[in-house]
Amino acid sequence: MKDLANLYYFEKLLEEVNNDLVRQAQAKGDIAIGAVCFQIPEPLINLPGSFSVRLRAPRTGSIEMGTYYMSSMLCEGCRAILERAIEGGFNFLDCIIAPDACAQMNRCVENIERQHLIEKEKFFVEYSDVPMKNDETALRHFVKQMRLHVLEPLNNIYGIDISDDALRKSVELQNKISRLIRSIGDYRKEENPRITGYEFAVLCLATYCCPKEALIEKLEETLEELKTREPDKKCNYRARVVMVGSEIDNPELIKLAEEAGALVVADRFCFGSLPGRDEIILNDTEDVLTQICRQYMKWGQCPRFMNTEKIIERQEYVDAIAKEYKADGLIYQQIKFCDYWGYERASAFHVMKEKYGYPVLSIDRPYAVGTSGQLRTRIQAFVESLEIKRINAGRKL
Repeated sequence: MKDLANLYYFEKLLEEVNNDLVRQAQAKGDIAIGAVCFQIPEPLINLPGSFSVRLRAPRTGSIEMGTYYMSSMLCEGCRAILERAIEGGFNFLDCIIAPDACAQMNRCVENIERQHLIEKEKFFVEYSDVPMKNDETALRHFVKQMRLHVLEPLNNIYGIDISDDALRKSVELQNKISRLIRSIGDYRKEENPRITGYEFAVLCLATYCCPKEALIEKLEETLEELKTREPDKKCNYRARVVMVGSEIDNPELIKLAEEAGALVVADRFCFGSLPGRDEIILNDTEDVLTQICRQYMKWGQCPRFMNTEKIIERQEYVDAIAKEYKADGLIYQQIKFCDYWGYERASAFHVMKEKYGYPVLSIDRPYAVGTSGQLRTRIQAFVESLEIKRINAGRKL
């Protein structure tokens, strides 16, 4: 296929956390908020005068210092982010807002705070308790935590408008981004998709890493371009897969999978588009904060939700999108030493295979995938097994 006109532009944005759009937004006075988890609702940290930046460590090399402070038995992603902070990679941030969800990420953020790695005068870190189940009691607690540990500090320290009107504007902006991303992603449902999983991952990830308003024009151009983009006449993939699991903040993993023959048609991982780019529907009868928090609790597909209903919901959701995107199999992946996704991956490997009938590949991966020969070999073998299954099914018919 002909290259997307704006793909290089988006790829360049992902090469640095403090990218061109971040610097432009700060130059006009907006504050940059470091985000580390999907469970802090985006509209609360993308209010007028502020924008969120997903903490990542692109082009990671050594993580020796991060390992020194956090030990070699903790999440490589958290260690890489701490390493980048020690290198000065996050000095542009005005604050970091983290949920008390993942103890390993909290330890990373605590190191950033206690070592005074960001020396801006007003820089602060806030932690908030987020739900482990989806019910009205948890919702009330969630709303209180978001008000006390997100909205009020932003208002008190930086004067950010936290009114219902401001929240509605933030939701409207996110919904605009979500509509664009989901419309682009819908082309993955085609029998011979006119967009690859890698291209889509680059576009989607950029919406978590840059001021959203600055991306709208390029995303609109890309959506318009896709309407007439002609896919290659011969399919360049051997199997369609759903990628499920912990965060993927570097599209190289998806690129590697597709080079091995597995087209990633749906992204059910942290900070992906499913369900992260669903629209937030607001009514006029309830305060906006409560509605936003309820939506994020309903969306929540994190294995931190440990009640039985949520566990079953996660399985049913993967089953539903696998059918919708016509996937041949599932790839469950996690960053090494991720506690939550470690348990989820081990369980889902059997449940999705035995109960739902999907071929499943389960991988424990490094944070910096690079050109891992081992991962490539495993994915190639999985693709071959899907092809053999398809051939055998044809013989039975």
